[in-house]
Amino acid sequence: MAGHSKWHNIQHRKGRQDAKKGKIFTKVTKEIFLAARTGGGDPAVNNRLKSAIDSAKAVNLPKDKIETAIKKGTGELAADNIDEVFYEGYGPGGAAMLVETATDNKNRTVAEIRHLLSKSGGSMGESGCVAWMFDNKGVLSFDKESYSEEEVLEAGLEFGVEDIQDDGEVWQVLCAPEDFAAVRNAYDQAGMKYVEAQVTMVPQNKVNVDLETGRRLLKLYEALDDHDDVQNVYSNFELPLELIKELEDQDRP
Repeated sequence: MAGHSKWHNIQHRKGRQDAKKGKIFTKVTKEIFLAARTGGGDPAVNNRLKSAIDSAKAVNLPKDKIETAIKKGTGELAADNIDEVFYEGYGPGGAAMLVETATDNKNRTVAEIRHLLSKSGGSMGESGCVAWMFDNKGVLSFDKESYSEEEVLEAGLEFGVEDIQDDGEVWQVLCAPEDFAAVRNAYDQAGMKYVEAQVTMVPQNKVNVDLETGRRLLKLYEALDDHDDVQNVYSNFELPLELIKELEDQDRP
């Protein structure tokens, strides 16, 4: 999502809601399984698995479930066949939508994702229609109140940091996926605490939307995110400040 820090409060609230429903456990378990299947069961050398385990621990997934998911991914334990599939399309206002899924029935999933997009006033697109608008990047975010831009740059520059962006309340550090482990380790060694660290899809350009379109896009995002097969939803829309403030007010105790 365009604007990691601006979007973070929405995802955080969604995370709490999903945790209550148990959905977040399913999502992080699938990600551990897929990460282990594609890169092996050792998080020391499998960057995706390390990130997946960190996410699982953050939502208090029990250790035995983490270990079981890894073993299923590596084939040590029997597991259902799950395919990782990206679906592409457009939401209200022409915003690009890239939907990452983990499914045991691609025919069912594509039909349901198409329905959600159409229901919102968007549409499903052909493979490749929006993927080119995103770059796969390592992203780490640091609280501005804790660190200056110079401190963040100095600690990570020689390890592969490509750019540091001002993203509201945080400094957003970008690096190539293959440098992510080294960059994250550099900050760990420096004792610098990041708000979040992940390899994700970052939009090359952002599309500003008006208040009504923003509300429709949020409704679509939540519908997609609630789908059992959906792991992540990426888009390039930038919410208007008025809507961001509304969401922040809702998030306050």
